[in-house]
Amino acid sequence: MSRWIEVADGVLVRRYEELDLSVGLVVGGESCLVVDTGGDAGQGGELAAAVREVTPLPWRVVLTHSHFDHSFGTEAFGPCEVWAHARCHADLAAHGAEQREKWARSYRERGDHEVGDRIAAVRLVLPDHLVQDRADLDLGGRRVVLRHFGPAHSDHDLVVHVPDAGAVYAGDLVEHGAPPQFGDAHPQGWPAALDGILALDAPIVLPGHGEPVDRDYVRAQRAELATVARLCREVAAGALSPDQAVARSPYPEEFTRAALGRP
Repeated sequence: MSRWIEVADGVLVRRYEELDLSVGLVVGGESCLVVDTGGDAGQGGELAAAVREVTPLPWRVVLTHSHFDHSFGTEAFGPCEVWAHARCHADLAAHGAEQREKWARSYRERGDHEVGDRIAAVRLVLPDHLVQDRADLDLGGRRVVLRHFGPAHSDHDLVVHVPDAGAVYAGDLVEHGAPPQFGDAHPQGWPAALDGILALDAPIVLPGHGEPVDRDYVRAQRAELATVARLCREVAAGALSPDQAVARSPYPEEFTRAALGRP
């Protein structure tokens, strides 16, 4: 089950029950931009059909980062421009097949063979329009700005800013409904990345998982992430034990220990 939510004129988010995933669509006068593509070709195909229910305009795709649930549905969009950070391309090229195997196995082991089989069958599509710090896209009467604010949830997160709508797609830099994920994160850089989002002064923030949020929510999550970054530094300096850091963390033990294992 999935649905579109229009948060501003021509700025939409589509929610999926699986992983509480949120993907996006920005509609301009001449083209549209799809923000993330889902976790397999089936989900990507459903998303592509849903986009066509909104607009017949030609599409481009932007990937906020390389994690499977945001990038593995790209093949459903056929030949088109696929924008991403340069390190997203590098990560998918080096580790995409490994991700595919890992998540196909994970779903099969939990008994969801249908999703596992769909992930196993994914044809990886590498982005072909690569961003370092910033790129401006013209959708026809509407400008969209892709920004990278440094290593955070990954080393290649992009945010998608729609200035005329006061909206920003944050990818997994912002999480709603669950703690931030630290598997390949950079805790020391994450607060600064949220500072970058806040500096855009966009009242509507669209997380990669969960419901749309506002700037106050981002400020609160930034404070939590700053606490985690400080705890990581104190453990690295020998001032705290990992157990002490877990006890002082705003997040559950599993997430905190993952953060402590990251640079």
